[in-house]
Amino acid sequence: MPKPSKKVKTTQRPSWDEYFLELAQLVSKRTTCLRRAVGAVLVKNKRILATGYNGAPSGLKHCSQTGCMREKMNIPSGQRHELCRGLHAEQNVLLQAALHGIGTRGSVIYITHQPCVICAKMLINAGIIEVVTCGEYPDENARKFLKEAGIRVRRV
Repeated sequence: MPKPSKKVKTTQRPSWDEYFLELAQLVSKRTTCLRRAVGAVLVKNKRILATGYNGAPSGLKHCSQTGCMREKMNIPSGQRHELCRGLHAEQNVLLQAALHGIGTRGSVIYITHQPCVICAKMLINAGIIEVVTCGEYPDENARKFLKEAGIRVRRV
């Protein structure tokens, strides 16, 4: 009598884009921002270099403790970035890389939302070659700057 075959459970592996964007979604869960949860994963040659999420600088009170200054002042999304306690996920991922001596030139950033213009300028100067997102953000100037700099932007 033939031996019964073992059923092997097969799972669909995510693409690299799906994998890194899912990690960015997970990283975003660490946010302390009351308005938007954003996560970023910096990758080079399919290896994670650093992660970042939006929130107050280390050692400062979080917006979840103090309340949202931007909400109190009725500031629309995408405007007056300086009126916020928090750093953006893109800023934090670049700072984490710098803090640990990790070069960013030639890397790809996976972000849950399109960057703002301030972060776009930082990504340009950090040598990022591609931005991959799964969410929008209301900042047309950021898109223009990234395009002008020759940085590929993809929404997955």
